Amino acid sequence: MRFVRLDNFIMYANEQEQAKQTVTLRQKKLARKKAFGLFEASKQLKAHVGGRQWVCCGLNFSIPKTMHTHVAKQHCDEINHKVEYLLQYPKLLTGRHVVHKEDAQAKMPPTNYDKSHTFPWLPSEYDIEQKMMSEPEGCQVLLFYRYCHLEDPHDICSWQQEFCQRLKLSGKIRIANEGINGTVGGSVAATQIYMDALILHPAFLNMSKEDFKTSKGSAEDFSKGLMVRVCNEIVQMGIEPSEISHIDGGNHITPSEFHQELERTKNSSSTNDTLFVDCRNYYESNVGRFEGACTPNIRKFSYWPEYVDQNLSLFEDKRVVMYCTGGIRCERGSAYLRSKGVCKDVVQLKGGIHRYMEEYPNGLFKGKLFVFDDRYTISSNDSVVAECSYCNKPFDQYQSCSTQHCHQLVLSCDPCRLLGKTACCEVCQAKAATSDKGCKMEEECTCTKTRMRIPNQTSNT
Repeated sequence: MRFVRLDNFIMYANEQEQAKQTVTLRQKKLARKKAFGLFEASKQLKAHVGGRQWVCCGLNFSIPKTMHTHVAKQHCDEINHKVEYLLQYPKLLTGRHVVHKEDAQAKMPPTNYDKSHTFPWLPSEYDIEQKMMSEPEGCQVLLFYRYCHLEDPHDICSWQQEFCQRLKLSGKIRIANEGINGTVGGSVAATQIYMDALILHPAFLNMSKEDFKTSKGSAEDFSKGLMVRVCNEIVQMGIEPSEISHIDGGNHITPSEFHQELERTKNSSSTNDTLFVDCRNYYESNVGRFEGACTPNIRKFSYWPEYVDQNLSLFEDKRVVMYCTGGIRCERGSAYLRSKGVCKDVVQLKGGIHRYMEEYPNGLFKGKLFVFDDRYTISSNDSVVAECSYCNKPFDQYQSCSTQHCHQLVLSCDPCRLLGKTACCEVCQAKAATSDKGCKMEEECTCTKTRMRIPNQTSNT
């Protein structure tokens, strides 16, 4: 009979435990490195001239060490949150900072989510209730997007539908193979939980909470409730993403760089080769804009490629600085303009007007920022640049045309509305007075019939 010395057995057990601890410590180190890398990658400007540059908390960083120190001090909780998640999925710790859904496939549910499913990116209703107790009161609206390859948009759609319902969020979310684009409203507690969970999903680990823009509002600002759908494009430009990709878009510039360039252009007495271009729709720039910028008189972003094609001379040999509401339309819009090869350079405002207004509430943007919900506009100051379409007095509060057959937005001040002037034009007003109630008529408006689909523009006015 063989006897094993007790002290040798204890030594062996200690060695095994130390080996286990060594692996755990190594994984923690890898997870923290990965979390830092993902966070910093989400803040890096695309192909910035003069080397790498990051923007975080409204600050610019050009030295990796200072950026790393900032993240460690100011975003410790978010980093720790990501580290905890990464440790649950060891496969995510290998390779580069590109994460695909199948990396966590073993723990991912099938396409259809239901109330029985819980994941780090889909907390249970009980956990949501507990978290809401510690969050601040009030409501807000989130605006966000992320271009990233999604292999199964329908899976993301099902997850978003279930998650938003648990949180009682309303809004609109578009999902495609090229990424996600959304705006949702609800309680501050619910929206905080939503942001925390979204950035833990394997497909969106390169996002951070700074990728979300917030404004005053609530779920009630989305009268159609929650709409989550799979689309071909996360913002419709009418061209296949495989043909014109966001990857080929213009370099990003920060709000401060954008502001400085605006100031230089405004104060320059000589001819300037810089052209500021608003790639939003005419009814958006009508109520808020940068003075001197080119504001295309187009009704939909899907008209943008056609507008560029018909106005190439406007962009020829220019340094084009593009902007939109939150940045998403500029991503592929700038890529299309660059594909024409007529510009000196094309850059885009990172975070759009929304981020600019946060940094410069009394800056060079005048009027209101149009938003696609029942608020219609948000503002950072009291300036008004639009007029009542009937009496031409300063006014910028949109309402829908009062006729059943028309879906146009109307600027009609209170005194004019009291006079019954509530339609978008005289044709609509006359039809509303003579038509039978409940009779749906074909749209026919002066404001749409007389507007050119694609205007020819020879200057930036």
